[in-house]
Amino acid sequence: MFASESGTGLASSGQYAARAEAAVKIYGSGDTAVHALRGVDVGFERGKFTAIMGPSGSGKSTLMHCMAGLDRLSGGETYIGDTAVSSLNDKQLTILRREGVGFIFQAYNLVPTLTARENITLPMDLGKGTADDAWVDEVIEAVGLADRATHRPNELSGGQQQRVAVARALASRPQIVFGDEPTGNLDSKTSAEILEFMGQAVEQLNQTIVMVTHDPRSASYADRVLFLADGKIVHELSNPTADLVYDTIRSLGDDD
Repeated sequence: MFASESGTGLASSGQYAARAEAAVKIYGSGDTAVHALRGVDVGFERGKFTAIMGPSGSGKSTLMHCMAGLDRLSGGETYIGDTAVSSLNDKQLTILRREGVGFIFQAYNLVPTLTARENITLPMDLGKGTADDAWVDEVIEAVGLADRATHRPNELSGGQQQRVAVARALASRPQIVFGDEPTGNLDSKTSAEILEFMGQAVEQLNQTIVMVTHDPRSASYADRVLFLADGKIVHELSNPTADLVYDTIRSLGDDD
């Protein structure tokens, strides 16, 4: 559960894969300042799948980027595990993003000259780490790519390429995986397959996933949905259905 935006903090940091305390993000200054986050307290429990929703400009992508260390807060703090992100220098932040955080984006960002398996292990190879071959095999099997592991991206469908991107995010066993509209470029059938697998990764592989989405159907695959407006969390749903998400959006006046 998340605490309110009152700055009271979160009770037990150990249960969270990532959390924010009194998170503030301001772009610009003076009359042109944009308050993207306004003192947000939120925790993402280990082994849970969370969706973040809200209209354009609500702060949902800003929150995810600051949580993941892709952007710096103006005030407050974000943590990956027990590591305070603002305390890290650029080198330490790069290591944290490579080893502690997984990313899934709309654009698959695959290297065209590498096979599916090589793309999956690339972050570990770049970090001069050693991939756990048995675990990588398990992830590849789980995403249904066992017979495509030696194929290059141009030999894969869009859905298969996104499966590679999902597997890459899981392969290093990060503390948390962030997804920014991860199925936004896929058709409804392929999107459902990817989201089902992400749910399985949470349930069976004990992964923690946070996904920004505008689609109520996508959000319904999560364990809970957070709704942002004007830089604050204004509502939360547990065990959501698509209809319940639609109804909540309407009640909040969100037309995104």
